[in-house]
Amino acid sequence: MRPSFIDSSGAFSECNSDRSGEFSSPGSPINGAGSDSVGGSAAALHRLLISCAADNSDEVISSLIADLDSPSASIDQQRHAALELRLLAKHNPDNRLKIARAGAVRPLVSLLSHPDPILQENGVTAILNLSLCDENKDLIAASGAIKPLIHALKVGTPAARENAACALLRLSLIEEHKVTIGRYGAIAHLVDLLQNGTPRGKKDASTALYSLCSTKENKIRAVKAGIIRPLLDLMSDSEYGMVDKAASVLYAIVSVSEGLAAAVQEDGIPVLVELVEIGTPRQKEIAASTLLLICEQNVQYRSMVVREGAFPPLIAMSQSGSSRAKQKVGFSYAVLRFS
Repeated sequence: MRPSFIDSSGAFSECNSDRSGEFSSPGSPINGAGSDSVGGSAAALHRLLISCAADNSDEVISSLIADLDSPSASIDQQRHAALELRLLAKHNPDNRLKIARAGAVRPLVSLLSHPDPILQENGVTAILNLSLCDENKDLIAASGAIKPLIHALKVGTPAARENAACALLRLSLIEEHKVTIGRYGAIAHLVDLLQNGTPRGKKDASTALYSLCSTKENKIRAVKAGIIRPLLDLMSDSEYGMVDKAASVLYAIVSVSEGLAAAVQEDGIPVLVELVEIGTPRQKEIAASTLLLICEQNVQYRSMVVREGAFPPLIAMSQSGSSRAKQKVGFSYAVLRFS
């Protein structure tokens, strides 16, 4: 069970449908020269799509799927169909069910490994938008989407990588998919996105990793993939606005012995002590809870925490924190004092 200071925070609530404008984020091929090839300006196509779909969505959807799935369709026709399905799924929750029930998932999944970056990005994002509907999650997974989503996460455009991370997050909300996603190799690519992605990509990766790392085997995979260093770097740098997210993921990771040892070896104790000293109330609480996990496991680690100067900020936190924080600090203080 997730600790209440993480569950109630809303820190991992941002990974929804594509947030990258109507079509894509800056730097995407869809946002450059490729956008003309899907037919007209973005604004004109959007207006046309919404007006046509308002009363005839079933017919529009069937026609788009036929274009997408036709062996004789050109790349431009497929781009246009995938883009419109993406938009229909983004803007209308009812359409997410209609599109899936009409048979769009299989041809969209086939785009996830397509060499054309525009088709791949629209396919990934359409699958993400469809995955927001709980009834579609099993269908998407059963259609073989997990492996090609991981492929897009590895090699796609920045927007495709970000949206693939979000789609995997949505599928991971079902426990059996969480295990499959980890076993198919998503963790290492999510850690790479966490370390090397855009600011948006880092946030999406942290959200997906937090969900996936509720299982022990995925936590161990994350440690082996080198997750500790980028988490500590994000906790030490407020530029990305990810201190809460990174600290929450680290808390999950140190609950396994491999993660705890790696956090200590990567000099995580000074970072956590500093966070208890200068962080926000919530950050202080997460850091104190993580220090407690570390201290409970090893006398040597407790000595390291004491030498790092944890007592003064813990005492200050016990005097000004919430009742829950004071209780957590009391446990930490007792463990350190009587070690």
